[in-house]
Amino acid sequence: MNEFDQPKILVVDDEEVTRLSLAEILSLEGYQVASARSGEEALQKLEEGAFDLVLADLVMKEVDGLQVMEAAKRLSPETVVIMLTAHGTLESAIQAMRRGAYDYLIKPCGAQEIVASVESGLARQRQQRRRKELVTRVEEMLRALEAEEDEIPTSASGGDQLKRARFLQSGGIIVDLQKHIATLHGQLLNLTPTEFRLLACLMEKADQVLSCQELVREVQNYDCDKLEARDIIRVHVRRLRKKIEPDPANPQYILNVRGVGYMLASPPRPSKIVE
Repeated sequence: MNEFDQPKILVVDDEEVTRLSLAEILSLEGYQVASARSGEEALQKLEEGAFDLVLADLVMKEVDGLQVMEAAKRLSPETVVIMLTAHGTLESAIQAMRRGAYDYLIKPCGAQEIVASVESGLARQRQQRRRKELVTRVEEMLRALEAEEDEIPTSASGGDQLKRARFLQSGGIIVDLQKHIATLHGQLLNLTPTEFRLLACLMEKADQVLSCQELVREVQNYDCDKLEARDIIRVHVRRLRKKIEPDPANPQYILNVRGVGYMLASPPRPSKIVE
């Protein structure tokens, strides 16, 4: 990771020694650090460009830390703000947290405490961004599925002439073969690559019993005898059931046909395959 990929941090403190010390601590950790000697200067820097995190003194003349935080959040809601103060009270801490601060540190605080708070705040920010991206992808997938539902082929001169679908739907499960994501009732499923391929294979041939050997061949591109195939697939089926079945002990989707293999049972309403 080069320096431009590192999070950008703005240190705001009217005490020069504290400001320089904080900037040095964070620079040594590899962050891109800018500093402001007043709330007014901080507002200018925020207008010039977004920061991933702002570390601001609560008590400053003219423009205080809370005002800096409000400006940072207004310009970039994802910005993490950590407040610092030498005169902390429970009331001021509660006020800061209610208005959007991620953390509230009392001066003097050690380098380890500062770095830990910064790392924790940025980790939560990454998690929130990732969640937002996933939600966006799911919404795009559902919109695409809805837009293409009218194009479902009603007849074909042979099953092998049907183009490979992008979307597979069965009950509450939707699989996007292009983006390799799957949802259950609109919630993204956290599947391993093997689990995804197994689910897609079963959905493509819903209501057909597939032998364990067929599934191993399709999912892992591997040929083996019946006993080995059974042991391999059983593990992946058990894990997949835990993620898609309301009650894995009494599966509704992935059914075992004793002595033969597994099948994905369609709901009463036929599965839809969308090109």
